[in-house]
Amino acid sequence: MNQKDNIFETEILKTGDFVFDERVVKVFPDMINRSVPGYSLIIPMIGLLARQYAQDQSNLYDLGCSLGGVSFAMRSAIRAEGACIWAVDNSPGMIRQLQSRLREERVTGLAPIHLLNQDILDTKIDNASVVVLNFTLQFVEREKRIDLLKAVAAGLNPEGVLILSEKIHFEDPREQELQTLWHHEFKRAQGYSELEIARKRDALENIMKPDSLRRHRERLLEAGFNGIYPWFQGFNFVSMVVMK
Repeated sequence: MNQKDNIFETEILKTGDFVFDERVVKVFPDMINRSVPGYSLIIPMIGLLARQYAQDQSNLYDLGCSLGGVSFAMRSAIRAEGACIWAVDNSPGMIRQLQSRLREERVTGLAPIHLLNQDILDTKIDNASVVVLNFTLQFVEREKRIDLLKAVAAGLNPEGVLILSEKIHFEDPREQELQTLWHHEFKRAQGYSELEIARKRDALENIMKPDSLRRHRERLLEAGFNGIYPWFQGFNFVSMVVMK
């Protein structure tokens, strides 16, 4: 059963101490929905986007799948014959929980979801029609992001797409200040206290490194993509469809 996220109310984590361990697994659905504006809309919309671009006999990848929200949304939405979904995450706790959910299901006639407990940098992208990085790239070391995106571009079939969702940093200091203020106000409205907001910010400081939208565009073009189309923005959170 999913629990309420009170990790930063009851525990003081050191800067950079945020890890996707069993503590986070238990509260992840509550945490993500109360932290990311529009998350409950983004997930089903990724499913609908995947329906449009999923190709018969192809692979769909959910890189950094956590508890598989994107994987299940894609599986429910796509109509491509013979398609397979690969859900990849380096957190053993996330994969165990997702594996347990899949075992409990009685689903037939839908695309299979295969689980991989590995670093997404080690995942071979092949025969892909849809690749999703849903708030994942920001946790990859900056110098390794271009290699990951090049691997995705190389493994995408013609007419395939990358769906990329990220927290972004604004180059205009005033806009960055305002977007942060508005985001924190959103979290307060979800029931987080000032202390929880501050503690989570400190814990994430060394492991989550957002880029500007301009930097994302530059890197995606360098990786081999040529069409970058934002479809959602909620304060400092953006999702885009990226094409070769």
